[in-house]
Amino acid sequence: MTASARPGWMEKPRPITQAGKALALATVVLLVCVPFLVIVSTSLASTDEVIANGGWVLWPTEPTLDAYRDILDGGIVTHALGVSAGVTIVGTLLSLACTVTLAYALSRPGVLGGRPVLLLILFTFLFPPGMIPSFLLVKELGLLDSYASLVLPVLVNVFNLVVLRGFFQGIPEELYEAARLDGAGDWRVLWSVVLPLSKAALAVVGLFYAVAYWNSWFYASLYLESDHWPLQQVLRTYVVAGSGLTDATTGEATITAPQTVQMAVLVIATVPILLVYPFLQKYFTKGVLTGAIKS
Repeated sequence: MTASARPGWMEKPRPITQAGKALALATVVLLVCVPFLVIVSTSLASTDEVIANGGWVLWPTEPTLDAYRDILDGGIVTHALGVSAGVTIVGTLLSLACTVTLAYALSRPGVLGGRPVLLLILFTFLFPPGMIPSFLLVKELGLLDSYASLVLPVLVNVFNLVVLRGFFQGIPEELYEAARLDGAGDWRVLWSVVLPLSKAALAVVGLFYAVAYWNSWFYASLYLESDHWPLQQVLRTYVVAGSGLTDATTGEATITAPQTVQMAVLVIATVPILLVYPFLQKYFTKGVLTGAIKS
């Protein structure tokens, strides 16, 4: 193929195109990083500095951890942090176990009732249950004011199920046949053949589940009392409702500026996911694209 016959997307970009891409990338980075910098800086600023700057600080001149001490000493945020961590860990493990086993069963040809079950699952994706039926179901099952209400109603996500099913279908059939010839049963095939080859997809689906459980606040507001709230619901109370913190022993309001408290809670709620994501980033594109293409 001659240089003139090459498609446009294969041509070397012109300098003005490269400059435009660099400008667009720099703009996106600034739009993402500057607000996060303001949040962290405001949480570290002193009360006088926050008031002097109208509630927001781009770079604190005298950084202080007073806001973090206030929210951690009060006990509310620390309890909510433990609730969120427990729900996220337990929920992610249970969701992965259920999704993997169901996806494996639906990916195997000839499974009795496999297609009707798959169509039923996809139907729930197109027509999800409403808020009132979900609440009535949780109430009838006796799950109100229990942490199980944050996990069981959302145990299996249809999108994640479809991604894993497509990934399992993409594994060469010869590997399944070889394992069968060696006398392996379904559980042995799943554990020894399928799972080791599906690390990328499992990492991505696990990240999806973990982020969903960690960021969930709506179900907590429906099913749980305030003393059992996870971190995201507490964060919503402080940021949206503008509630302040009170000392656990005296019951008096803290002297920290409300903006610093709100931003400190926001940082605590955001940092755990930011710390986990870099370790799974290399699996992200590979896992999602493979499962989506094969499905």
